Amino acid sequence: MSSNVESNVRPDYDTVIQDIADYVLDYEVDSSEAMDTARNCLMDTLGCGLLALRFPDCTKHLGPLVKDTIVPNGARVPGTPYVLDPVKAAWDIGCIIRWLDFNDTWLAAEWGHPSDNLGGILAVADYLSRTNIANGKKPLSMKVVLDVMVRAHEIQGVLALENSFNRVGLCHVLLVRVATTAVVTRLMGGNREQILAAVSQAWVDGSSLRTYRHAPNAGSRKSWAAGDATSRGVRLADIAMRGEMGIPGVLTAPQWGFYDVSFSHTNKDLKLKEEGDRQFKFQRDYGSYVMENVLFKISFPAEFHSQTACEAAVQLHPEIKDRLGDIEKIVITTHESAIRIISKVGALANPADRDHCLQYMTAVPLIFGNLVAEHYENEFHEANPEIDELRKKMEIVEDERYSREYHDPEKRSIANALQVFFEDGSSTDKVEIEYPIGHRRRRKEGIPVLEAKFRRNLATRFPKDRCARIFDLCKNQQQLENTCVNEFMDLLVA
Repeated sequence: MSSNVESNVRPDYDTVIQDIADYVLDYEVDSSEAMDTARNCLMDTLGCGLLALRFPDCTKHLGPLVKDTIVPNGARVPGTPYVLDPVKAAWDIGCIIRWLDFNDTWLAAEWGHPSDNLGGILAVADYLSRTNIANGKKPLSMKVVLDVMVRAHEIQGVLALENSFNRVGLCHVLLVRVATTAVVTRLMGGNREQILAAVSQAWVDGSSLRTYRHAPNAGSRKSWAAGDATSRGVRLADIAMRGEMGIPGVLTAPQWGFYDVSFSHTNKDLKLKEEGDRQFKFQRDYGSYVMENVLFKISFPAEFHSQTACEAAVQLHPEIKDRLGDIEKIVITTHESAIRIISKVGALANPADRDHCLQYMTAVPLIFGNLVAEHYENEFHEANPEIDELRKKMEIVEDERYSREYHDPEKRSIANALQVFFEDGSSTDKVEIEYPIGHRRRRKEGIPVLEAKFRRNLATRFPKDRCARIFDLCKNQQQLENTCVNEFMDLLVA
């Protein structure tokens, strides 16, 4: 009889999964800064979703899968009349939030957008609140939503600090699914075993490939991928709440686990030969660090590594706008991550391709003094050939200090510098911006701009009096926290 047999002793849940469950269940969010930032994040994220409703390529994805479906106690999708089951509502909310690449960002070894989790959080909180009311119970408060947002941000962000999924070709929306699954299972009333089971299922799903984010395959899937991930988190939470068993060793199982299957590949940049290199590393315990340090995309709907380049371009616009034909070259000094993700040459096939091109996102504000979502559309691109002419004149240079300080937990800079050289030998000054306006170091300057952005986005969907009512509520921390989730969502129905 062969001795080559596998042991069938069922392991304990992987430590990574247990730590997430214990954080979701036991940690007390006592940071007023985190809760205040969550409130601002809620405003900004919802505003991004409302703005996206102006784009038919986004709205074609929304609504029930079966026309005229009626869902008792269904969840609302902001800015629309839709009342959906929480799984599809999470998909729709997540889709509109991410469509324009304008919501918050987290940059570390892995990148991502923690507010993507709001799709699942709002859908489930709204559905639970309406169901509670129908059964004579109290609805959830918006304080619960803000608290859960802090936790989802933390799970996604802490996992991203030291673990680069992009370097092995995996998409960061995996972390949205994991974070949404954990916090939504808790919202649903899940106990520790149910949260463990749900989170293990999220890891079993593996990850989509990043190819739809990169040349030459960049496309609009990147605009709905997070909606898909947060929706899947809701579905997995529901499965666990129905009593489905988990997979305790999903990460560490030899040959069949996530580490061996999905996290152990090698390439020219990364060697993962040793067993320890296959496992996740952690810089800090879970707390409220991520929400406190999250980056807001306040000024430009552009991939975040380009934000400071866009700011620099706006500063240089008055000086070069009448000399576009005299430009010899444009030097963009940047950090390694920006070069790896968004530096590209050649034809740009679609809006998603353009909003992930450092050169395009720099050229537009150099020429026009601003960058808005409409600037990525095919019609605009075709009508302005000078954009591609400027792109051809751009040189991309890495500054090693920028790359180093990008990863420094005490700095977390996202630096770019821009200098324009003319054919007559003259040049502009080199404009260097290390921290974008959405950075924690610029909160005092940035929040008024964020609020103005929210006002503009509200006005794209609602009448003036409703805009004022929503804005005033969102500005008042205590009043917002005391508002019932269903009442808040009703304000957002169009």
